Amino acid sequence: METNRVLHFVPSEAPPSGMSKNGYFFQEMEQREVEQEEGSECREEGQDLPIACGEDIHLYDNQISPGPDADDSGCVLLNTSRRYVKLMNFEEEVRAHRDLDGFLARASILLDETAASLDDVLKRMLHHVGEDSHVSEPGCNFEEVMSMLFTDAGAQEVNEKSQSFVFFDDVHLLSETIQGVTATATGVQYQQSWLCILCNVKHLQRRHVCISRLERPQNWGENCCEVRYVILILAPSKMKSTKTAMELGRTFGTLFSDISFRQKLLETKTQEEFKEALVFQRHQLTAANQQPIALGKKETVPRSHKPLKCKDFFKAGRGIYEDLRRRLPFYPSDFTDGIVGSNKTLLKYMTTAIFLYIAILLPAIAFGSLNDESTRGEIDVRKTIIGQSIGGVVYSLFAGSPLVIPLTTAPLAIFISVIRGICDDYNLDFPAFYACIGLWNCLFLILGGIFNVSLLMKLFKRSTEEVIALFISIAFVVDAVKGTVKIFQRYYHSTAPDNRSIEFPQGGDLQGGNRTEVMVGSAFNALPESFIQCTRERPVLCLLLMLGTLWMGYTLYQFKRSPFLHAKVREVLSDCALPISVLLFSFIGSYIFSDIKLPVFRVRDRPIFIVAPFERLSAMNVISAMGLGFLLALLIFIDQNIVVSLTNAPENRLLKGTAYHWDLMLSGLINILMSVLGLPWMHAAFPHSTLHVRQLAFVEQRVEGGHLYETIVQVKETRLTSLAANIFIGVSVLLLPVPLQWIPKPVLYGLFLYIALTSIDGNQMCDRMALLLKEQTSYPPTHYIRKVPQRKIHYFTFLQMMQLLVLCTFGMYPIPYMKMIFPLVMILLIPMRNNVLPHIIEAKYLDIMDAQHM
Repeated sequence: METNRVLHFVPSEAPPSGMSKNGYFFQEMEQREVEQEEGSECREEGQDLPIACGEDIHLYDNQISPGPDADDSGCVLLNTSRRYVKLMNFEEEVRAHRDLDGFLARASILLDETAASLDDVLKRMLHHVGEDSHVSEPGCNFEEVMSMLFTDAGAQEVNEKSQSFVFFDDVHLLSETIQGVTATATGVQYQQSWLCILCNVKHLQRRHVCISRLERPQNWGENCCEVRYVILILAPSKMKSTKTAMELGRTFGTLFSDISFRQKLLETKTQEEFKEALVFQRHQLTAANQQPIALGKKETVPRSHKPLKCKDFFKAGRGIYEDLRRRLPFYPSDFTDGIVGSNKTLLKYMTTAIFLYIAILLPAIAFGSLNDESTRGEIDVRKTIIGQSIGGVVYSLFAGSPLVIPLTTAPLAIFISVIRGICDDYNLDFPAFYACIGLWNCLFLILGGIFNVSLLMKLFKRSTEEVIALFISIAFVVDAVKGTVKIFQRYYHSTAPDNRSIEFPQGGDLQGGNRTEVMVGSAFNALPESFIQCTRERPVLCLLLMLGTLWMGYTLYQFKRSPFLHAKVREVLSDCALPISVLLFSFIGSYIFSDIKLPVFRVRDRPIFIVAPFERLSAMNVISAMGLGFLLALLIFIDQNIVVSLTNAPENRLLKGTAYHWDLMLSGLINILMSVLGLPWMHAAFPHSTLHVRQLAFVEQRVEGGHLYETIVQVKETRLTSLAANIFIGVSVLLLPVPLQWIPKPVLYGLFLYIALTSIDGNQMCDRMALLLKEQTSYPPTHYIRKVPQRKIHYFTFLQMMQLLVLCTFGMYPIPYMKMIFPLVMILLIPMRNNVLPHIIEAKYLDIMDAQHM
């Protein structure tokens, strides 16, 4: 029988170890392998990793399993002398309210503490408590209390080779602490932004609580890498069992275990606001236990865990009814959140609206230009912008998921080009045939909403959604690369004479003389356009503008993680990264290099609203349009629901619920108008929707295993940002052709690259693809690394890459009619994940890698 080393918590009642983690140290224990075959596989594949694999992670399953009183997120409190401390039940335990009332009556709060070391922070807190007018402790020496907060003793560490203990001197550790631990299905995470320190003092007459909010997060050791709040609790040694320091620590530990509450405390400016936040959080905790099961867990919600049954599809209108009943109570708050009340976020709304305006307008111009070329002006840039504004305003006003952004997309542009080719081949009227296909598509979408077809999203797993999302990101990159290659083919490798010299025929020179050779730079303005096209500075400048837009945008996007400037300034620069980069490089291309003519989009002067002439179609044309309409509906159905699912992913912490069925029907209703008026179709767009969520999110950084992660704390769910952005887009029609034509096409391509690059942030498939290029010692401690053998992870990643390759083949291959069956290929990913992959990789490992990691 072989042995495995696993990690166990050892309480710090004895002198703690040099590898201590807030009073704990990890001691390597020997454990007999029960499942020898599976365990040997784990050892073989992860022997170089410092993390145990498979089911050997008993640290998480046995040592800190949440009790019955733990909340839904799996949050528990961890104490140095007790392995598990129950959260305080504010509904049933009266002492919780009395503890908080006592603190509010004699509040000792330090805001924006500048001290960096733990010792200095605690000294300031004790000094503040000692100077408090409410405190009368004549028999207490707070300098002695300071020494009691720490334990200084020799520390022991297990020597791996000799299995003996090695002792160290001068170890400075806290005697007793409470820290939050979030135990989820994917692992355990320490809540590193707060720390509760307990101390029992013999000569105290009553209990004291002091809360300090640090000006910036401090790194005080492992599992305390970003401390922002310190809660100091002092209590007499002899107290009633319900009034001990531990019980008081439970009260405040329960309050601070809520990540959204900690974010609200960061926004408070005064002690009174800080107290109001504490009172409001108490009310939330008291009311939380009295609420019934969330409405989001209904049988008509695609993401619920109820098994899919055929009878669910015959409950006509049930899904739409449940969606409206779930979302309508929150409809007024969609307009007032962040505007009314103390927690105003007007600046964030303004920067988000500006971001959306640029992020929606420029792709609309790009796809409008593409449609203009493919349809020979039937659908141009002006129509695309008008259609985007109308559809976007309607969707932002009435959608159940207001953070979702509707947009005409690259697959739709490809579909429209194929329809134009069919019309040319069979001599059909394009506006009429286009409208007929669109109306069939809308009929299928509306029927899908009525008969709850969105329940099929139960069959889509996270891995399938990520494959499709990554394909969309790759499509943006391909569009940018194609546009740049065309520019180089036209101007850099032109068949015209090179830019070193131009030879004119006799009698055709500039002065009417004999054959001469003129340098291009000396007579650039006098040359005809056919000769100017061969100049190579134009494609080089286009390449620099595209890459510069990407570099500037992504640098500013990451600027919030830098130490420069104030935090608010960094956040504004990060939110405005895309507008700043687009405006800057448009100015560089159109003004600084004004002597170099750059490619711009075309603007046609023709009527915008033209009703389709249906009388030009025969009955056979209408029937044939039904098949194309079904394929289009299939494409929009998949994209619409996957984008709504990605937007409402659990890690985004959206609270107001979803409306899959209503949003699908609303998408069909909007496209009726688009089809009849000859405007481009639209549906929920990726990655604009997820980027919208990220723009409105408040994040908290955490450090785990040396890796920095960002966790979304709260998202402002509002309709105002998308509504304002789409209204401004409608007004932008007045800016055609100037000044919008001052935005060169290379800047649009840089925008595409920026959107593609930022969209892969958080894509688990990309993270696992990166593992193929990393050495094992640098693997991040994610949940699938801990629980899935390394070989299985790489198998799964390779199979996903094969699925992505198939999607790219059918979606980007130059044969037009192959792109028509692309929606069917996307549907085939469902049986591939649910029926084929479980025969290659065990289902339990697939479920772990498909789990949401919050």
